[in-house]
Amino acid sequence: MDLSTSYLGFTLPHPFMPGASPMVDDLDTVRRLEDAGAAAIVMHSLFEEQITLEQLGTIHHMDAHAESFAEALSYFPQPDAYALGPDAYLDQVRRIKAAVNVPVIASLNGTTPAGWLKYARLMQEAGADALELNVYYVATGVGEAAASVEGRLLEIVGTVKRDVRIPVAVKLSPFFSAFAHMAHELDGIGADGLIIFNRFYQPDIDVDELAVVPSLRLSDSSELLLRLRWLAILSGRLRASLAVTGGVHTALDAIKAVMSGAHAVQMVSALLERGPAYLEHIRGEMVAWMEEHEYESLAQMRGSMSLERCPDPAAFERANYMRVLQSYRR
Repeated sequence: MDLSTSYLGFTLPHPFMPGASPMVDDLDTVRRLEDAGAAAIVMHSLFEEQITLEQLGTIHHMDAHAESFAEALSYFPQPDAYALGPDAYLDQVRRIKAAVNVPVIASLNGTTPAGWLKYARLMQEAGADALELNVYYVATGVGEAAASVEGRLLEIVGTVKRDVRIPVAVKLSPFFSAFAHMAHELDGIGADGLIIFNRFYQPDIDVDELAVVPSLRLSDSSELLLRLRWLAILSGRLRASLAVTGGVHTALDAIKAVMSGAHAVQMVSALLERGPAYLEHIRGEMVAWMEEHEYESLAQMRGSMSLERCPDPAAFERANYMRVLQSYRR
């Protein structure tokens, strides 16, 4: 069975790879992922805040005379809470690159077009074969227009594309008023891939302590549906590769993603729960399903359930919406 796919310009034997996660902090785990057949190794993000802290000489240890500034600092983790600081992150890129024979994809997470973006070039020099840009930003200001948020994202991606030779993928949230247009704009400025979608970890409230507390919940297959919808809408309409992340736990999940148009399938929660060897298991299940349904290749399957052939995707979407609303029965 031919499971080969093209992602970010790389010809891969199959679409399965670990998504950004702490698994890459341990070289033994990285080797186990490669042994299980990972098509690429995706590193977790290096955060803009980590780089800024280091550039300022670790501002947590500076005197903060303004109370508001001191309080703001308390929101951020202490520097030693991060698994890898900027220099250690680059060293880990080098170690992983030396340890495996598959593409290594580094990751940057930030919100402003500032000096931290030079780390894209440093990651390239450390041996990264490609880069994910994870522009995690929540527009909380009532005076901040959508055009400003989108313009900042385009500026960041454009800056990085001009500064590196390696492929650049953008990890996106679904929270754009015109997501298809945003994807088209990113494609137009040269983004090599779009990753759909970032998972946002919503804080909870401790009502007894009157404190906001972090809440981490692993994904499940129900989260895949939003991703399938947008993969199907974008498939065949962009030059950039499409990757799915979030909600892939079974071979059928992966098959649906590919049918919707995914070139790559990133998995995290399922691997954290079941271990690296699950990559090989899910690939075997995909092959068995494809053989049973008489597919000869992944390329034959990809995009077969997209909206590319639909003459009016908006009307198709509204028809599905109305049908769902009318389908409920007690």
